[in-house]
Amino acid sequence: MSLLHGVGDFFSLDIGTNSMRIVQLSGGSQRGWSLQRYSYTAIAPQLAQDSSDAGKARLGEAIVGAVNQAGIKTKNVALGIPANKSYTSIVETDTLPEKELMKSFKYELDKYVPMPLSEAKADYIILGPSPNDPRKTEVLVSSVAKEYAESTMEMIEKVGFNIIAMEPEPLAMARALNVPGSANATMIVDFGEGATDIVIMYKDQPRLVRSIPGGMDVLVRAVANGLSMTSDQARQFILKYGLDQTQANGQVFNTLNAHLESYAAELVKSARFFQTKYLGASMGGVVLSNYASMIPLFPEYIEAKTNMPTMRGDPWQFVRVSASQQQALAGVSNEFAVVIGLSERSND
Repeated sequence: MSLLHGVGDFFSLDIGTNSMRIVQLSGGSQRGWSLQRYSYTAIAPQLAQDSSDAGKARLGEAIVGAVNQAGIKTKNVALGIPANKSYTSIVETDTLPEKELMKSFKYELDKYVPMPLSEAKADYIILGPSPNDPRKTEVLVSSVAKEYAESTMEMIEKVGFNIIAMEPEPLAMARALNVPGSANATMIVDFGEGATDIVIMYKDQPRLVRSIPGGMDVLVRAVANGLSMTSDQARQFILKYGLDQTQANGQVFNTLNAHLESYAAELVKSARFFQTKYLGASMGGVVLSNYASMIPLFPEYIEAKTNMPTMRGDPWQFVRVSASQQQALAGVSNEFAVVIGLSERSND
């Protein structure tokens, strides 16, 4: 199992808080991707969080059911790692010939991983020359606790699959949503169920990766408590009215605004931090994913609060999807950024 590398014949798996997504693509980054097989399965939040042997067995059975439903035959799988279970950083090191750098950097990993290497699974990718100093090379380092990685691998292998790669979800999400070739930096924001992942892409490479606790769950609780309704009703109100001040007497907007202002401030903080490191780099805009692209007027709100052009991202932008597939995925397609990004690990 490789933390960041690993390609070949495989499918991708993204286990979320209340749903599980599976995708298998054909093609490649050079000739384009096509959606072959997929599955979207609702799961109970308790199932994804249950670390007991019985809970893992039930989750494994659910994965097998989803894979069979999709008609996938390969046993190889690329798995997303939640941001709160991984650590990702971009560091600089002296520039050396690539082979020499690859050989020497593995002996430096302990300086960049926030736990003893004996307790971690770590990997790294050479990004290339630093935009700040050509004498330096940037390296993306990612790690996950060995206990978590091995427990996850055991659960997957017990039901007959083989993990060929594990990748932090923010990196996979950014791969699917980034628009290559942009001269300016792009901030990609995945507003998920329980966390908000932020990746700033610059010159087609991730330059800042961070995660903020809290996501849709915070908004649902706030509206449910503020408007005295159930969680299901609150979620429906948010997805229907969003940040439209003319709806529901402005109550939904006022409740959401009190919480979203802090998220917008974190986006501004991230942009400023990036620009203090990469002097002269301009922020081209913000791309929103997951619930941020589903909540009405969310892009307009973020653009007004951050003063950065903001748009909804399309995780399917490089994937050919048939009309019947589009129809079947309607309503949930915005939740597929991570699993599509995992599947776009190129064989080229």
